[in-house]
Amino acid sequence: MTTSLPERRVPGAASAPVSRRGLLTRGSAAAASLALPAWIGPALAATALRPTPSQTEGPFYPLQLPADHDADLLNTGTLRYTRGTPAWVEGIVTDTRGTPVSGAVVEIWQCDEDGRYHHPGDRGRADPAFQGFGRMEVGRDGRYRFRTLRPAPYSGRTPHIHFKVRLDRQELLTTQLYVEGDPGNTRDFLWRRLNESDRAALTVPFVPGSDGLQARFPIVVQA
Repeated sequence: MTTSLPERRVPGAASAPVSRRGLLTRGSAAAASLALPAWIGPALAATALRPTPSQTEGPFYPLQLPADHDADLLNTGTLRYTRGTPAWVEGIVTDTRGTPVSGAVVEIWQCDEDGRYHHPGDRGRADPAFQGFGRMEVGRDGRYRFRTLRPAPYSGRTPHIHFKVRLDRQELLTTQLYVEGDPGNTRDFLWRRLNESDRAALTVPFVPGSDGLQARFPIVVQA
């Protein structure tokens, strides 16, 4: 004869009988969560991360990459750019499960303090001391970090930095980063088209740090 397990009630609950099947299921789940590494457990427990919203590439992606296109946009060869406000822009590139995308290549490009790009469409008036474009490959931790400027405005646009993420030959994301609290945002036609959640994802604070401004921009891609 099979003896059934008596029903138990969850403390504080008015009517929540727990069956033997429920107890076994909960016990198995608890044991599994304890067995997972700490950094994996929360990612699996959470819902999938929302991909970073995409935006237009714009007309100023370099037609030819500059000879110097490392992660320091304030030094170009022997030239040092001293105008504007220096800033560090950094983050982690992950997939929608929260796993770093090792080997992803992050590119940024932006105008100088006078609103000029290194692009024929800007008539070659950009300051040669400002690199204007940077590229780096992330490691196993997915981290990227660029030394650049707090973005400057130019006619018709609020301050922004263009981003592109690639993996091997695949382009995973093209988007733009905006400055939280900049008065030009509400007048910018691209920023205004974003819904509230997309604005929150692409608009970050540039806060004072020990070595210029600091901005953190996490990037989530479909990889």
